[in-house]
Amino acid sequence: MALLPYADFASAPEEVRHAMARLPRKLNIFRMWANAATCFVPGLRLGGAILSRQKLKPSLRELIILLTARLEGGNYEWAQHLPIAESAGCSKAQIAALEVLRLDDQSFNAKERLVLQFAQEVVENVRAKEKTVEQIAAIFSPQEIVEVIITCGYHMMLARLTETTRIEIDPPAGAAVIEELSRLR
Repeated sequence: MALLPYADFASAPEEVRHAMARLPRKLNIFRMWANAATCFVPGLRLGGAILSRQKLKPSLRELIILLTARLEGGNYEWAQHLPIAESAGCSKAQIAALEVLRLDDQSFNAKERLVLQFAQEVVENVRAKEKTVEQIAAIFSPQEIVEVIITCGYHMMLARLTETTRIEIDPPAGAAVIEELSRLR
């Protein structure tokens, strides 16, 4: 059971009620997040941009999200993103490797291993090593590198929200939520 009450949508601002009404699934994460009404819609928009408008390949994005969830103990995010990762092209072997933090697993190619190393350093140390930044900058654009950092930070925030409030884990919503979040402007 969640440690805080979910938002009362009857008394929520119109923008929050409207955004929630558009979502195909009223996930517990959204019901809790709506308690911070002024942050709710902008946060959903950022999430939509991360999930649908980045230059970064969707499979890389999902590997980063799963790694971040695993490193941060974000069980809710892990459960929600498993089917999304598979639909984005991540293999079961890659997901299994991330679950036990085997970032050097042969299921990852060299680019994926480098992105995962970079993401791990960002999550665990705040500041990636200069050598790692130089290596990733030789392969990825500045836009993609910043997108990796933002993806890590966003999902670190969500892990803290879901784990601190003890939100009950919903059955995975999958791509339907991504599609609706991408439409929020």
